[in-house]
Amino acid sequence: MSESKNPDEFYAKLKTQLQDTAIWPSEYLYKFIVPSKEEKIKGVEDIFDNMGAVITTKKSKKGTYTSVSINVTMQNPDAVISKYKEVGQKIEGVISL
Repeated sequence: MSESKNPDEFYAKLKTQLQDTAIWPSEYLYKFIVPSKEEKIKGVEDIFDNMGAVITTKKSKKGTYTSVSINVTMQNPDAVISKYKEVGQKIEGVISL
């Protein structure tokens, strides 16, 4: 998920899609690409701490970036969007997929 020029418009569209495709609460899979720095990876993991999330990481071929996948039960589309925004605000250089 890449943010368009208007993040509000992007999140409004995402919310509609989430409402139409799932029954809430529901499991949701987040995917982030972060620079392979321990503090950045830990920062993403900490945002989902104490939520029962299953987190997996995989380094890129050159080791420059790390893919962080997070499977977690979310209560509603607003909660999903809130976590995307929190990661984007707290982790510099993160790419949301």
